[in-house]
Amino acid sequence: MASPAADDYLKTVYAHTEWQDAPITPSVLAGKLGIAPSSVTEMVKKLAAAGLVSHVPYGAVRLTTEGEARALAMVRRHRLIETWLVREFGYAWDEVHDEAEILEHTISDRLLAGIDARLGHPRFDPHGDAIPDADGEVEREPFVLLAAAAAGHRGRVLRVSDVDPELLRALDALGLAVSSEVRVTADGIELDGAPVILPDGASDVVWLSA
Repeated sequence: MASPAADDYLKTVYAHTEWQDAPITPSVLAGKLGIAPSSVTEMVKKLAAAGLVSHVPYGAVRLTTEGEARALAMVRRHRLIETWLVREFGYAWDEVHDEAEILEHTISDRLLAGIDARLGHPRFDPHGDAIPDADGEVEREPFVLLAAAAAGHRGRVLRVSDVDPELLRALDALGLAVSSEVRVTADGIELDGAPVILPDGASDVVWLSA
């Protein structure tokens, strides 16, 4: 079942449980993809028939071993392209997602391998998301969502979600980036020893080392 649409579904299912444990449901999948629930239901049935996901009516959608391998291949493409755009073309981290969504379906495996080699085989993309290697292996260290971190917790920023470009720009303006060392406070965080009041929603899109 080779199609860009199928790849987008598999990639979205994978990404949903990458930083939290709750499995994805068809309704949540529809919201993430911006597609009508009825269309999602039909596609999930096709993916299940192709052996790429497991699903029972009204239940969660989970990747099979084959589906996960294909999802990891697409995630690798997407994140390598994002990294390439930032490093080689000067894109900001809030500008790369949509470009990568287009390019990931068009570049050849040879070009992807060349990009990987030119970049020095990076392990993480500009947002801190792990880039699977060519064998589908992923490296990730223990983490905690900023919203769940107790006051006094010290950690390194591991990942910032790219879902909201405006929020990315706001965090960038505050000087917060992947690898920043922070201390959690009752009112927000301390960055380089200085108190920072985070914009609304920021604590739900930033992950720290545990």
